[in-house]
Amino acid sequence: MKSAASPLHKVLNPDCVAVVGASDEQERLVSVNSVSSVAKHFMITPYDPLFAPTPGTGLDHPASYWAATAGPLPADDGPAPPRVDTEVAIIGGGYTGLSCAHHLARHYGIKPVVLEANRPGWGCSGRNGGFARMALGRLTAAQMIELWGRDIAKRAFGETMNSLNTVRDMIREGGIECDASEAGHLRIAHRASRAPELKAEAGLLQCEFEYPAEFLSAEEVQARHIGGTQSHGALRIPDALALHPLKLSLGVLRTARAAGATVHPASPVTGWTKRGAEHVLATPCGEVRAKTVVLATNGYTPQHLHPAVRATLFPVLSHIIVTRPLTADEIRGTNFVTRHVLTDARKLLYYWRRLPDDRVMFGGRGLITDAPGMNVRQRDYLLSELKAKLPGLENVTVDYDWHGWVCLTRDFLPHIYHAQDDRSVHYALGYQGSGVSLSLYAGKLLARRVAGDRIENPIPPLATPLARFPLHRLLRVAQRTMYHWYKFRDNTD
Repeated sequence: MKSAASPLHKVLNPDCVAVVGASDEQERLVSVNSVSSVAKHFMITPYDPLFAPTPGTGLDHPASYWAATAGPLPADDGPAPPRVDTEVAIIGGGYTGLSCAHHLARHYGIKPVVLEANRPGWGCSGRNGGFARMALGRLTAAQMIELWGRDIAKRAFGETMNSLNTVRDMIREGGIECDASEAGHLRIAHRASRAPELKAEAGLLQCEFEYPAEFLSAEEVQARHIGGTQSHGALRIPDALALHPLKLSLGVLRTARAAGATVHPASPVTGWTKRGAEHVLATPCGEVRAKTVVLATNGYTPQHLHPAVRATLFPVLSHIIVTRPLTADEIRGTNFVTRHVLTDARKLLYYWRRLPDDRVMFGGRGLITDAPGMNVRQRDYLLSELKAKLPGLENVTVDYDWHGWVCLTRDFLPHIYHAQDDRSVHYALGYQGSGVSLSLYAGKLLARRVAGDRIENPIPPLATPLARFPLHRLLRVAQRTMYHWYKFRDNTD
């Protein structure tokens, strides 16, 4: 069926597609190979999840280092056909949606249908930095205690460990080859003034949570891990994985389908109504009817998708560069010997690591808007920041760069919950840029919720709905001011 929405919702689909804005007489079918080019032709403004109706249809993975090294793509189930009936429909084919599908099919005998606008793993699940670590948004242990008290904070910290163990379990049980290695995480003081707070955090983790964190002095960091001008001590967390994020995403795709889930790429949801107890999701070629719907779209969530998420999410860009392989002299000169995943103590933090082939992956905040003409400047800016951290890399160049939308919420916490007026609509959203492990765990928790498996004594993010942003459509204006303020604080405190 044709969507009853505006012509903008005649979204491009490899099997059932009409040119956007054409009259009925002018509509013409386009081939699979022409989908991306036609979409680009009709894209008037750069994509921004705050305003765009969908993130595209059937688009290839971005030209990242991960896409170049992921190997052959596994099979999927093709675009959604004209009529699909299912018990559970999952919107979004990234870590959260695929994990939910995997766990529903494998552990509860429910065979869901996953609807992905582009290719599985196309969003941040296939383009992040590959850090699987213990994180609940960006909250520190001290902030958890301040927000919730010691008892709840300890349970919340336990959930972060559960999330990392979920990644380990899914990789092991699914035989997923994603270059995973036990890496550990260093949060490095980029200024000497930031070292005391990291030392206090290590002590709090040891005393309150009985976790073997440690504080490393500047001398220890520079001798054992990484040199440079911005290594003034570090909080070391022993538990973290370094991995290939797109390989992980594609591996979970395989396990979900093997368990019985169906995964449809090039199938954005362009309309959503409810008829009695049944949800009807419009796709470019027809409709999907489901008793329960799961939202797993994170930073790529269209504002119109459902009232439960309208004006609740703030997507911001993160940008990553990958250098050419370092020479032996460059590794020695910088003493970049660690294989830990690294972040610094900035508000606008940088994240980086040495890849298995001795390239450096380095990421940080992106542009305010996805302006193609400015992305080269952002690439060069990140390269200059890397060189400032590590003198000795003056001649290093960039081989790959790309960007993606990180999802923030008003309280800077992820939320795994349901629509307040409809318990047949579930969501997991807002990982604050730290979602590799938490998103896979969120998918597991969503499967439990959908299957009616009660979660006892949930922590606040598992028991509270998303809050709305006031003046949501003006957030880009506030973002500019926020970035300037954070940059000032990062360079002066």
